[in-house]
Amino acid sequence: MPKPVLLTVDDDPEVLRAIERDLRSRYADRYRIMRANSGSAGLNTLRELKARNNPVAMEMHPLAKRALLTAYADTNAAIDAINEARIHYYLMKPWDPPEEKLFPALDDLLHDWTASFRPPYEGIRVLGTRWSTRSYELRDFLARNQVPYQWIDVELAQTDPEVRGLVNSLGPEAETLPLILFPDGARLAEPPLPAVADKIGLRTHTQTSFYDLAIVGGGPAGLAAAVYGASEGLHTVMIEREAPGGQAGLSSRIENYLGFPAGLSGNDLARRAVAQARRFGVEILAPQEAVSIRVEGPYRYLKLADGFEISCHALLLAMGVQWRTLDVPGIERLQGAGVYYGGGTTEAMACKGEIVHIIGGANSAGQAAMHFSKFADKVIMLVRGESLAATMSHYLIEQIEKTPNIEVHTRSSVVEVHGDTRLTGLTILCSTTGVKEQVPASSLYIFIGAQPRTQWLGGLIERDERGFILSGPDLLRDGKRPPGWTLDRDPGLLETNVPGIFVVGDVRHGSVKRVASGVGEGAVVVQFMHQYLAKVQ
Repeated sequence: MPKPVLLTVDDDPEVLRAIERDLRSRYADRYRIMRANSGSAGLNTLRELKARNNPVAMEMHPLAKRALLTAYADTNAAIDAINEARIHYYLMKPWDPPEEKLFPALDDLLHDWTASFRPPYEGIRVLGTRWSTRSYELRDFLARNQVPYQWIDVELAQTDPEVRGLVNSLGPEAETLPLILFPDGARLAEPPLPAVADKIGLRTHTQTSFYDLAIVGGGPAGLAAAVYGASEGLHTVMIEREAPGGQAGLSSRIENYLGFPAGLSGNDLARRAVAQARRFGVEILAPQEAVSIRVEGPYRYLKLADGFEISCHALLLAMGVQWRTLDVPGIERLQGAGVYYGGGTTEAMACKGEIVHIIGGANSAGQAAMHFSKFADKVIMLVRGESLAATMSHYLIEQIEKTPNIEVHTRSSVVEVHGDTRLTGLTILCSTTGVKEQVPASSLYIFIGAQPRTQWLGGLIERDERGFILSGPDLLRDGKRPPGWTLDRDPGLLETNVPGIFVVGDVRHGSVKRVASGVGEGAVVVQFMHQYLAKVQ
């Protein structure tokens, strides 16, 4: 933690230098001594210290202790300062010797201050409003990339003196939101995510142009392949569009993953896997996006969104899937302002005492319901089917049934959302009765299946009618190999129609949509890559 500040203010340069000299002799080891030559300069200094979250030991710093140094003839002014400006103590000039006339009084004030002082948060602070789409995207980005931060809702300035003091200290800057305050004093207003990534030290550009193995996608399957590939000597790079962990990283709780009897969150799984991958030297680029691929002889080329192109011997497609969007009136404008896709764990605390609506009946929806039930007054699950049994694991169904503040409404679907700048209500259709009912709502979380994002592959990689990538035996037509296949063997398991380009995880046609199966495929595919590389190199 930075040292608390002792700020001295005086318009007499000689007095200012003398008091600063004496304060340094006594307090420099515990406090940062600063000075200002006028009241306005002192206020500017305090505003900057407030913005940087530096503690001041002296209605910007409400807990600060304030002492007035005055001439003997100004005692009336000192008394007025005590009554009107809430000065805690006043001292007379001259103060020599300071050991008798200055330090004892300051020691007493500082002792009172330290008794109630609570160190401020020292990391990144994000200012915004709960119903801002940009604020939500920023918080979600930081959370998924394992970056600690403090969220400050500026709307609380009306009721929270600390928030009000910070907003006032920032002045006009607080009007451009979201605003990120960094410990070094830097600030970013309405920042694009790449700029945030650069500032917090995430790597978004490659270190070299060639790799043994390039992996597109940083979910469980991609991370597993990165760990096994790098641990077996392959120079490996992993490109992730959003944040390591993929869709699984949004899960609030994974309870059926082998080796974790108490379960673990998707965020924890991603954090452990990223640390393991980096330990073996994997280069992780996030956020970064692959936009096209091409093949030239034994090399596979990958073009990135920043225009840079890398080449590799083996390329792995592990992009996973993205949430399917709900196509109902009014929903697009409210995404991030009450309507969310995926886990929404960054919003859980804000839902305290509220009613949360969840659409979906699979495991991801059940895990989210259990998570939100810890904070919300009530969680309402809207399920199109007759029950959860056909789509959700038995252990989750049992947990939901035992949780009193979770309600499951079957044969129910949302047909319209309401609200201008934030979600205020839903229209729910009961398919059994055909009755529509409009209900108030502030938070809606959607889990209605997922779809692959593979359009960027163009016509090079074969896919099924839904966009999932074909591999291995699924590429054979009447026993014939796919067009353009150049090797004297059939495509291997987990290999696409282009030799040396493999696919694992949820984006693969016919995959089992489970975290454990994705990890298994990511581990196994490395062996197939070694077999391929042994014959082409």
